Amino acid sequence: MPLTEAARMVGAGGWFQWVPSGASYNTDTGQRRSYDLVSDAYGPGYNGPLLIAVDSTTDGQPLTPATLAAVTSDLRSAQGATSVSLAGMNQAGTTAILSLIPGSGPNDDATKDLVTAVRDKSAQIRATRDAAIGIAGFTALAIDVSDRLADVLPLYVATVLGLSLIVLLLVFRSLMVPVMATLGFLLSIAATFGITTAVFQWGWLQSLIGLDATAPVVSLLPIIITGVLYGLAMDYQMFLVTSIREAHVHGATAVNATVTGFARAGSVVLAAATIMVSVFAGFVFNAQPMIKQAGFALAAGILIDAFVIRMTFIPATMALAQEKAWWIPARLDRLLPDLDVEGDQLAQKIPLPHPTAAQQAARTAG
Repeated sequence: MPLTEAARMVGAGGWFQWVPSGASYNTDTGQRRSYDLVSDAYGPGYNGPLLIAVDSTTDGQPLTPATLAAVTSDLRSAQGATSVSLAGMNQAGTTAILSLIPGSGPNDDATKDLVTAVRDKSAQIRATRDAAIGIAGFTALAIDVSDRLADVLPLYVATVLGLSLIVLLLVFRSLMVPVMATLGFLLSIAATFGITTAVFQWGWLQSLIGLDATAPVVSLLPIIITGVLYGLAMDYQMFLVTSIREAHVHGATAVNATVTGFARAGSVVLAAATIMVSVFAGFVFNAQPMIKQAGFALAAGILIDAFVIRMTFIPATMALAQEKAWWIPARLDRLLPDLDVEGDQLAQKIPLPHPTAAQQAARTAG
């Protein structure tokens, strides 16, 4: 299955939502109490009515009462529609707004099916009723935004991974290191969204973060989380593997270079990751579902990427691969520019100053 189709199916299948409805808030919040009050009194569909724009197609002629009645009847016959009523009309009478109340909540699959059914009826209504219809509202917006994001997400991820491979290839002059770093990043992203979905949608261990309501993941979250985690993951990769490469370039064996480089840079990665996890974890207990999801996903993603991928998987794989970790075809090696990340060439070009006789005497006397 193409990646674009898979992403679109995920968005349409209820894993992602554009913004959380009142049902996503905890039961002790005003948003949730208002949502439940409306649902109990009028039905869940009143929390997210669909707005239907009806426009005349007869050269600026106003909509007739018969046309409006026919369109209303067609919409009311759609499966999942509870009621359809006139919400307003412009002064010329050429455009009317109908309010369609679903029988289900804004984020329910039944409401999404209703939006699809209404859009499917648009061609038939245009042909038989001399009127064109368009649909808006919370659920329609969520579907459209999720579909747009699902369309661009594969290209976005492919661009990020492609740039990652190129930059790491130039910096480390190795085939295995960029591939390991990229695969590790994919594992981090997959694990992050798997854990986030399990907690917020499936309800696993929700009591630990003060949550008592389930909701799909916000559809904008994959774009944000992927970008932030990519930047941090590559930072940790550069800190750690640059130190390992420096030891290897200076003559250490592959295994000793891994041990030496990890000992030098591991504490930096540990401190940086701990700070970032602590910062983002502070947002987990926010009452807003969007902020709570973003904080949890970022904290979990950094925890997984820094401690499992960068500080465990990468060094262990490099130690097992030994010299193969630094292999690169000779022809490709000649084509790549030498970035001199460690600064060895610069140190050779700038001679160190030699101490004078007086300075040497002062040191000896000291």
